[in-house]
Order: sequence, then C-alpha cells, then structure tokens
Amino acid sequence: AAHPLISDDSGTQGKGKSQIEVLGEYDFDRNHFPDPAGIDTASRNREAELKTAVTFGVLDNTDLVFTVPYQWKRSECGDDVSSADGFSDLSLEVKWRFFEKDGLGLALKPGVTFPTGDKEKELGTGRTGCSLFLLATKELSPWVFNFNLGYKRNENKIDETPDIWHVSVSGEYKVMKNLKMLANLGAERNTDRESDTAPAFALAGFIYSISEAFDFDAGVKFGLNEPETDVAVLAGLTFRF
Repeated sequence: AAHPLISDDSGTQGKGKSQIEVLGEYDFDRNHFPDPAGIDTASRNREAELKTAVTFGVLDNTDLVFTVPYQWKRSECGDDVSSADGFSDLSLEVKWRFFEKDGLGLALKPGVTFPTGDKEKELGTGRTGCSLFLLATKELSPWVFNFNLGYKRNENKIDETPDIWHVSVSGEYKVMKNLKMLANLGAERNTDRESDTAPAFALAGFIYSISEAFDFDAGVKFGLNEPETDVAVLAGLTFRF
C-alpha cells in the first residue's frame, strides 16, 4: 500500500519498473488484568519494526513484492521483563490488477509467508502461511478511496487462530501537488483463540513527495478497542526507479 496506509490500492508499478520502501513502526500497548491474588496488574508492551519491501513490475498489471522485516520487542509486567529481537517471517506477494475503467481498479493479491522468524522469541509463527486479498480503488479527484477484503491462513505453532479475515477502507485527499492527507479504518479477526473481539484501528497520516521518485510518509494508528495496540507511530521512505 501507499505507506502508512494499512489498506492497499489496486495500482501497479508497470513493466520493468521497481520500488523500494524502507518502513518503520513503533507500537505501545498497555493492559490491565487481575493476578490470582486479585491484585490489578498492568503490563506494558513495546514493539518496533523496520522492514524493507521491494516491488518489481513483472507486467504492466502485475507486481511481485518481497518484504524483509526485523523486529524488537520488550514486555514488562510487574517485576518480569522480557525482550527479543531478530528477523520476523519473510513474505512474497503478487498483485494482479485484472480490471481498470473509469477510475475504478480491481486487483487480487495472493501471498505467502515463510517461517524465518524465531517462534520461541515470538518473532514468527513457525509455519508457512498464505493469504488472498481483493483490492478495490476508486479515483474521484482530488479523492482516492480504497477497499480491502482479505483472508489469511495463519498456519502456526504458537496456538493462534488459523483463519483470519480482514476488512478495511481508506481515503486519500490531494491537498497540493506534493502532499496527500490520509485516513484509514479497519478490523480483522483476533489471533487469540480466547477472544471473540476483532481488533479495530483508525489511522491518520500524510505522504509528501520530495520528487517524482522519492516520497516521505508518516502516520499515527490508534486502537479502537482493547485487543488492538493502543498507539503505533509509522514512518517510511519510498524510492521508485
């Protein structure tokens, strides 16, 4: 997607063209729960991720996307403190735009994740997973709207829910030639088997185009309910060539 949006768009790079994204995210989440003695205990979780996504235009309407993420995690609960860092699960995706007319674009985006992260450190799932997303984009200048509906087969060895649905919608508004303002809403099924509440989020951000080949972006994502991370700050650089 056009980072920092979570929702993807149906656009592709074009045959022979490439894009490199260097993306960062910092998450903070705080939870309260009673321990066996009935005392309310607070846990604080901090996570950071730096990932590189390389996109290559195989055809005018087909992209190949390879993503390499690196994560840092720190959890505090009373006197217990744990931390871990390392590469997470790599992913490979294909975006195929199969329809484009009158400002409406439709695309399918299948993907595969590989168990390269250490599951003992909670950096990976321990198994190969897959996903399939339907992406819809409608351009109504100066607005652009995106809708995503997806399914993830979350194969794992860490006792998470294997079947995950995702739905999200986003809007972009072109304020001036080099600046877009962004908003995003979405939810997906909880990976926690013991919770029926789907984590939901809201996001606001911007993209500033320093040149036709170089973008800077930033945004803030807020949790709309308890299962979602409280606050996440996102920023990224995009190079096209």
